[in-house]
Amino acid sequence: MSLINTRVEDFKVQAYHNGAFVEVTSESIKGQWSVFVFYPADFTFVCPTELGDLADHYEEFKKIGCEVYSISTDTHFVHKAWADASETIGKIQYPMLADPTAKLARAFGVLIEEEGLALRGSFVINPEGQIKAYEIHDKGIGRKAEELLRKVQAAQFVAEHGDQVCPAKWQPGAETLTPSLDLVGKL
Repeated sequence: MSLINTRVEDFKVQAYHNGAFVEVTSESIKGQWSVFVFYPADFTFVCPTELGDLADHYEEFKKIGCEVYSISTDTHFVHKAWADASETIGKIQYPMLADPTAKLARAFGVLIEEEGLALRGSFVINPEGQIKAYEIHDKGIGRKAEELLRKVQAAQFVAEHGDQVCPAKWQPGAETLTPSLDLVGKL
């Protein structure tokens, strides 16, 4: 079953954010674009490369009104310990959500039940709390923050211009398509 256009289920979790423990809820994400980036575990190998890449592009996400949330089944205490121990993780300014009960990972369909870990799942969520795009990778396949940013920008464009769609490799400012009978078979 696809998660596209489904609403994010109600949740309340602890997070490590800018040196403090904070609570993040389903209400916290409403009214803005969000990306949820699930990853297997703190203190691992591919995960810091992805989270560091997101940190390097975080300001670009903020400029388009999108908050980034990284999520693993670790606790918020482990997130803090990792930030204290790793220069890469220490530079993160977005909230790191703790999902030790795996409620979020299960709701988003990324939980590896027998391991208690999440697959690498990226979810673009609109201000109404609906999932507009997602991609799930196996544990060993890293993602690229620039592509996730492009997906958010495309989702925002389509939301604003309902009669237009974004073709493959679309970038902001590039030509879009307006679906019509005249385009059928011409592309």
